[in-house]
Amino acid sequence: MKKALIFILPFLLACTPSLASSSQDQDKALVDEFIAKQATQENGEEYAEARKMLTGDLNRDGVSDVAVLYTIEGQDGTNNYLQYLAVFIRTKGKLVPAAHTVVGGKHNRNVELQSLSNNVIRFKTLSYRASDPASTPSRKGTARFVLIKRKLKEL
Repeated sequence: MKKALIFILPFLLACTPSLASSSQDQDKALVDEFIAKQATQENGEEYAEARKMLTGDLNRDGVSDVAVLYTIEGQDGTNNYLQYLAVFIRTKGKLVPAAHTVVGGKHNRNVELQSLSNNVIRFKTLSYRASDPASTPSRKGTARFVLIKRKLKEL
């Protein structure tokens, strides 16, 4: 039995990273598809370099889910941009889109995804003061979102 384990264990260990990598690739592909579809609907495109993903339990089931901050810009040929938060819950081992909402954008506020813990998604924000130029928000703040019954709610 020991000899069999000596031969099988290295094989199992070698396969484990590829299984995790395959799952991560599937997760990324699902998120890519979700965002691409939304960008097409808005006649815009994703600013891919601004995308940020975090994992953590969003629906209190003990399984790691995914929160994604992404930006769609150039809607209908404008220089507008909107920042979105999308959350994906893991069901039977696969990610499923649960909800998404606008969290920032031009003439609104800029948001930066900070953390996901205790079912709360936290952001740093920069909002506009009345005296701010249109391109430079300066009021620092925070925002927090939770997933409740497949809807995102700002706290």
